[in-house]
Amino acid sequence: MHMLLSRWFIIILWGFLIVPMSASAVPLTFSSAGANAAAIQGSVDDFRAALGDPNNGNATGPLAAGRREINWDGGGNNFTTTAPVTPFNVFRNTRGAQFTTPGTGLTQAPPTADLVQDPTGTGGLAGLFNNPTYGAIFSTFSAERLFAPVGSNITDGLFFIPGTNGAASATVSGFGAVFSDVDLADTSSIEYFDLGGSSLGTFSADTFDNGLSFLGIQFTDELISRVRITTGNSSLGPNDGAGIDVVVLDDFLYSEPQAAAVPEPSTWLLLGIGLAGFGWRCRDLESWTSRTSTSVC
Repeated sequence: MHMLLSRWFIIILWGFLIVPMSASAVPLTFSSAGANAAAIQGSVDDFRAALGDPNNGNATGPLAAGRREINWDGGGNNFTTTAPVTPFNVFRNTRGAQFTTPGTGLTQAPPTADLVQDPTGTGGLAGLFNNPTYGAIFSTFSAERLFAPVGSNITDGLFFIPGTNGAASATVSGFGAVFSDVDLADTSSIEYFDLGGSSLGTFSADTFDNGLSFLGIQFTDELISRVRITTGNSSLGPNDGAGIDVVVLDDFLYSEPQAAAVPEPSTWLLLGIGLAGFGWRCRDLESWTSRTSTSVC
């Protein structure tokens, strides 16, 4: 009897390991690329509609509905180039998002300096990285500034309840970003992670030389606690050679951050643990009953 139950235990446990209890729904993808902001406006607006209205701006959360947006422009007509910093906490309290990079820091800057506001002409991405071509190859979705990591091509994002200044972790159901000047396929992407740190998938932005690309992903059955944005295959710098794709970012859009729930063990894991415990118990009982010549399992 013990051998028979052991065989059934192995068969059932193996079934839980190879067959998922339920298949995850395919996430909704919003993606487009083109020469200017008008070319991607439709997919951006579709993503906004999927995330929900209104744009909650700097309102204290959590709110029942709506979304948050970051355009890096400081109210518009802002040509200031900010010093690179990480973590980038400018929007952690007001909009529930914090950004970091393994590089030197993250900066907000226009493609090139405005000579009225910056007569020296040393500002902007072109001045910051000593590469005058950046004023021509990078364009904005919303004027005037872009967002870029310095010393890296990686930007990580975490979410918090707006108004808690990072004290309360949060999750979102969707996140999207505008990329500027994606030349090479599969070099610029967003990877999404759940509360347990497991990847929910990596999705690549469409290409358009000297243009704009939008990529937004919304999950219907998963919650996003972190995103990793990869911009091109190299960090920004003065020397861009053949095969090098440098990319920067513009507007970010994401659903209203909600309180992060403690992840619960999956059903198959709980059942597997229960079956394992049953198997152990039967083995102990068989050891005991073997001395009494009575089988109970």
